Amino acid sequence: MTSSNRRETHTPRDVWAGSDFQEPPRTPGGVALCGACRVTGTCRLGVEREHLDEAGTAWFAVSCPRDQEGGPNVAHGGWTAAVLDECLGHLPLLNRTLSVTAELTVSFVKPVPVERPLRVRAWVDRREGSRWYISGDMVLLPGRAVIARASGIWVSRDPGHFDRHEQWLSEQDNASER
Repeated sequence: MTSSNRRETHTPRDVWAGSDFQEPPRTPGGVALCGACRVTGTCRLGVEREHLDEAGTAWFAVSCPRDQEGGPNVAHGGWTAAVLDECLGHLPLLNRTLSVTAELTVSFVKPVPVERPLRVRAWVDRREGSRWYISGDMVLLPGRAVIARASGIWVSRDPGHFDRHEQWLSEQDNASER
């Protein structure tokens, strides 16, 4: 596949939040949708609701879809990591800042059951310039047993982020043709 063919398979860039902040499309539960999820109008990871409270903590209602099962009635670990990345990464977005994940550490405390109500909570530990240091946890409802924890760094995204990526990708494609 050539680099020009690859670009044709991508979601058009005009549907993504651009250089100035744009509110992303949201579900009725307030969940900001990424480019892939906006096509169906629902979060494919199972995030059903999100909101930011007065203290600056973000809360998410989540349920692992059956198609993300890794073991008998247990979520795949990759799903758990992806949901924590998504939820913690929405904290800057809920504060009207576009960001990208720079680092993510996940602690798998207990197996995550599929098709059960979960809650994810995310909070800012600190900010240093463009870096957001964020932590969070995932609990099983109704008992609120912690089943996963995460922490990481998100970097505020500047307007040229995706253009630089496309340039780098083009350079990689051209390097393989030499």
